[in-house]
Amino acid sequence: MSSNTSKGTVIAIIAVFALFGIGMILSIRALTGDSLLPAGARLAVVPLRGAIAAEEQFVRRLEAFRRDRGIRGFIIEIESPGGTVGASQSIYEAIRRLRDEDDRPVVAWMGDVGASGGYYAAVAADSVFALPGTITGSIGVVMEFPVAEELYRKVGVEWQVVKSGEHKDMGSTSRMLSTGDREILQAMVDDVHEQFVDAVAENRSLDRGAIAALADGRIFSGRQALELGLIDGLGTFEDAVAATGRMAGLGDRPSLERPREPALRLWDVLLGLTGVEARGLLRTFVPMHSGTPRLLYEWR
Repeated sequence: MSSNTSKGTVIAIIAVFALFGIGMILSIRALTGDSLLPAGARLAVVPLRGAIAAEEQFVRRLEAFRRDRGIRGFIIEIESPGGTVGASQSIYEAIRRLRDEDDRPVVAWMGDVGASGGYYAAVAADSVFALPGTITGSIGVVMEFPVAEELYRKVGVEWQVVKSGEHKDMGSTSRMLSTGDREILQAMVDDVHEQFVDAVAENRSLDRGAIAALADGRIFSGRQALELGLIDGLGTFEDAVAATGRMAGLGDRPSLERPREPALRLWDVLLGLTGVEARGLLRTFVPMHSGTPRLLYEWR
């Protein structure tokens, strides 16, 4: 075999492997929705929809977009009444870190509802936009759990509890809260509520006393929220896109990229929800009504 033939064979093999590698990368991108190849300058739209019960998917999507230098700005699209405290705070921290550590603009836009934990997440952005009729606010915390003491007594069920301390079983379905139990739980709820107030006052650069006066769980329209300084502007999603585009130097009509949504299941269609919304609803509803107390930043 001649030297030229050998070189041609090697080049052909390298080309085949290169094409195979590119094909694999494109396949992974199609499956994950992540931008693994360079692309034109655009904005990332990261949705936060339905009851907030877990942060993993949102944070993973946000980080994937953050690694893509073709992304010049971020829009957090919120349609949520809130959810668990832990998940809401984790999402808030992810958005806040992006805002503080990255020079690209981060804008939150709230649609029909962006309340309680949904609003908590929004205040971490550089700017917050909403529709005039958006339901927002609901700055507060709730903890609830069923008590079936009377029911157990009627059906003849008696609970025997062995515990290491007086309050170890507080929140159990088998008995009412004692005065001491309620004081402990109220103190914890108050502390988590203070964390919410602190986050709003700090991120919105508002007087903490003024926020505390509004933080009794009440809701506001988008227009009321603007007058109170809780948001920065009113407008449609397209208005938020245009504003973010200008901040990012992309003009009023920038290209957008969204993460690939999970496939719809039968129950999603029946409930009229996306896969993400349906699973979030189930993950929140079931633990809340299983007898285990949970702290919630959620508008009811």
